[in-house]
Amino acid sequence: MAEQSAAADTTGITAGRPRIVGPAHGPEPPFPLKMEGKVISGFGRGSKELGIPTANLPVDAQTPWIDDVKSGVYFGWASLALPPDHPDRPFDGDTPAFLLYPMVMSIGYNPFYKNTVRSAEVHVLHPFTADFYGAHMRLLVLGFVREEKDYASLDALVEDIRFDCEVARESVRRRQWWPSPSPGVTLGLSVDGGDGVDGPGELDVSWLVRPLDG
Repeated sequence: MAEQSAAADTTGITAGRPRIVGPAHGPEPPFPLKMEGKVISGFGRGSKELGIPTANLPVDAQTPWIDDVKSGVYFGWASLALPPDHPDRPFDGDTPAFLLYPMVMSIGYNPFYKNTVRSAEVHVLHPFTADFYGAHMRLLVLGFVREEKDYASLDALVEDIRFDCEVARESVRRRQWWPSPSPGVTLGLSVDGGDGVDGPGELDVSWLVRPLDG
């Protein structure tokens, strides 16, 4: 049974929603799920209308599980191979190819915008200072947050998405959900070495950092 925080939000569209989802002992089947590809341009609404920039990955035959999962919001970890000249890449010659960040993602049609094409939109929980279109991204999807839904207003949509981000941050901040220390595992600057995690993480993220073919 999913854990629920005693401090669940009690106002607005997020009333009664838990701040932590997923069992304490870690992800359960069918999770974790894997997805990867080059970041592509999406609908262009994340930054402009919502103030929540998203990175889109192609929904195609390379991700067979995506046709079977229900539409909604998911959370987990993203790894990004930022180009050497990207301002958010640490200036360190020893920095590995991939940097890890917690993420929240939407899979579906987004009823508020009445999309006709199913999309996978990822919000990486880091305040990037530049776009990274074309960068290789991998996702380790750990759990389900909520079903997708329509909204009476843009403000209600933004409120729910911002709460989704908090759920993702709090849910990965547990030892069984936090990356285990191993060669090549480097966390993005915004997650600061596991603040709030009691001891080293235990989540196997080796797939997220394996070298790119070629």
